[in-house]
Amino acid sequence: MSTPDTTSSDDPARSRLIGQSRDGAGQEAPQWVVLPDAVPDHPLLDGRPEIGRGESSIVLDAGDGKRVFKVVSSPADYFYLAADDRPTGIHFPRLYANHGVIGKASNGYSFRLLEIERLLPVAGEAEVLGRRLAAAYWAGCEKWANLGVNRGRLALYHIAQEPPPDLPASLVAALAALSDFIEGYPVQPDILNPHNLMMRADGTLVFSDPVFLP
Repeated sequence: MSTPDTTSSDDPARSRLIGQSRDGAGQEAPQWVVLPDAVPDHPLLDGRPEIGRGESSIVLDAGDGKRVFKVVSSPADYFYLAADDRPTGIHFPRLYANHGVIGKASNGYSFRLLEIERLLPVAGEAEVLGRRLAAAYWAGCEKWANLGVNRGRLALYHIAQEPPPDLPASLVAALAALSDFIEGYPVQPDILNPHNLMMRADGTLVFSDPVFLP
């Protein structure tokens, strides 16, 4: 997991489609916003190597190759990963333990420590599916641009109702579950950022970090 930890943009138009990052002479490289805070003091985190950092979270290696410790400061991340009514299933991250509040972040929110499954950057078929979803979501955001910040909600809803062809049934169900979850919380979706979709070692696409606070 050598790439930056999952992040979320506050504007879908600023996120880059999976597989479409810029490089080369004369082109601007992606600039990811990352949380500036130090790793909070906690016995479970002592001596753990940091392996990823996002806009509102820090990820540390749990040491077994299967789990990570994720320190989250955004309520959106906490709702999505640990709420009792969070979406669950094969396309959502598995939560092993919720260790509660462990400090306060510079953004004013509490740091919470979660123990979740370790995921990998998308590749192969998972990357293909991710690109198709991101393209459909982007098209929806453009179609409903007049709705402002709520365009992402409507775009996701319509993808769930009329998904791109040949998507696995499990992924269509996951999109519907994600849409339902977002309707119940003060969060917005973002499946454009390439770090918001990841996969398991078996190639299963996972919505690792698809929500943010507007």
